[in-house]
Amino acid sequence: MTAISADPKAVAFDATGFSRDALSHWSRLAALFDHTLLKPDTTRDQVLKLCEEAATYRFACVMVNPVWVALAVSALAGTKVPVGAVAGFPLGASLSTTKRSETESLVKLGAKEVDMVIDIGALKSGNSLRVSEDIRGVVQIAHGAGALAKVILETSLLNLQEKLLAAQLALRAGADFLKTSTGFANGGATPEDVALLRGVAGRLCGVKASGGIRTLDHVKAMLEAGANRIGASASVAIVRELGAP
Repeated sequence: MTAISADPKAVAFDATGFSRDALSHWSRLAALFDHTLLKPDTTRDQVLKLCEEAATYRFACVMVNPVWVALAVSALAGTKVPVGAVAGFPLGASLSTTKRSETESLVKLGAKEVDMVIDIGALKSGNSLRVSEDIRGVVQIAHGAGALAKVILETSLLNLQEKLLAAQLALRAGADFLKTSTGFANGGATPEDVALLRGVAGRLCGVKASGGIRTLDHVKAMLEAGANRIGASASVAIVRELGAP
């Protein structure tokens, strides 16, 4: 496996300025959150509460498992808060055809953002072509429906060389965001991994930090490292730390 460095065409992202602006008011910070609920025992009432909170605080997106997309879309109708969902989650080990089919179903149900997990095993086996095609299949369907595609690398399972390669492959395949983690592996987002992904992405695409982000201090560290989207289930508590009612 050949290491791939940061894209020389990637224009530097001003993480310091972005972070300062995002932390200047709770509403600016809220606009960066994917308000997330992906537990397997999630109930209908919990999804409705998630949507109510997202509409109240104007979060960037509500992120749910596929079975809850239709309910979330209905609950958020007229609020302008989009619904996102996961594909190939949480292992990334689904067939590429399954990931594409899942993405097609999600966008038909109204999902405007799709977070897909890469084929981690293929990456570690040195099969870059398979990883690229797996990502591109989801990206093309999402973009064809006017939806964003975020690509989850599961950085805690990768070494440095693999992180760089995965990020570059996702960028080349058209990812709108490079995302650190599912939150279901043996580790979540770290400032170091966020900075690494931002170094590859520059301003060519976004970087989403996700997994284990529970406090305002955690968020500050991720923003200062280069994240411009945060995935968290503790979104309400975090923005309240910054003064939200």
